[in-house]
Amino acid sequence: MKLKYITTLVLIVSLASIIYGFIIKEDQVAFAHKCIGLGTVGIFLIVMPLFLIKESKGKKVKDYMLTEENILKMQGKKPKKTDNQ
Repeated sequence: MKLKYITTLVLIVSLASIIYGFIIKEDQVAFAHKCIGLGTVGIFLIVMPLFLIKESKGKKVKDYMLTEENILKMQGKKPKKTDNQ
């Protein structure tokens, strides 16, 4: 099974859990809070890391770091070369 489908499935289950928690909040307060909490944990501790792993495959982290060289590239200036390079 592909990572995309697993991520989507967990997201749908988490959102359903949150919605269900809000629906039953008046009748069963403690269980409703557990459903809402588990849905939130599912989104932030399972779905987000899976999504980031899927989207960052094959990308260089150094290209996204804010280094002096990258700042100069963004400003349109050429990087300075020192004697020891």
